[in-house]
Amino acid sequence: MRSFLLLVLLGALTACRTTTPSQALDASELPPPSASTATDTTGRTLGPGDLVDVRVFQEPDHSGVWAVSTEGTIDYPLCGKVHLAGRTSGTAADVLRGCLTRYLKHPEVSVVIREYNSKKIFVFGEVQKPGTFSYEEGMTIIEAVTLAGGLTKLASPNGTQVARQGEGQQLKIRVPVKDIRDGAEKNFPLQPGDIVFVPESLF
Repeated sequence: MRSFLLLVLLGALTACRTTTPSQALDASELPPPSASTATDTTGRTLGPGDLVDVRVFQEPDHSGVWAVSTEGTIDYPLCGKVHLAGRTSGTAADVLRGCLTRYLKHPEVSVVIREYNSKKIFVFGEVQKPGTFSYEEGMTIIEAVTLAGGLTKLASPNGTQVARQGEGQQLKIRVPVKDIRDGAEKNFPLQPGDIVFVPESLF
């Protein structure tokens, strides 16, 4: 009964994220990330709910912590609403510096992302602490399962599935967690928004 309810929950979560469901793929069948989906090597990008710590050298009135709004902006002194969603800390600093140069002489601006609240993953099924977790750059399936407290005794780790939004369709990828832990398979990198489901063993 518990597995049935978890499957219903997984279906509800994925239903709102897809238009054309597809059958499950093995992790080994996935192509390498394309240039359009590869991670920005300069760091993670900002989204609504993230907290940014802006520091302007010798300008305390322009330094502080701001939350990125649902529109992807911060309300910054002198500059008004500045769109930061989709930017890294480095490019966010460039945008703010560009604005401040109209009012300050050679402003030195740095941006540190204090909290990532916009990027989440979901772990359900036969784990000790199912729920929603903050995505960290380079996070793997093993790290996600560990965040969820590890597997239960009823888990079927090699039957684990990752639901991921592809281009116009929902991908369901089978990830052999046990084989990965045993070193027989490579670890599986996650992406923001991934839904991890560990099924119950039938035996």
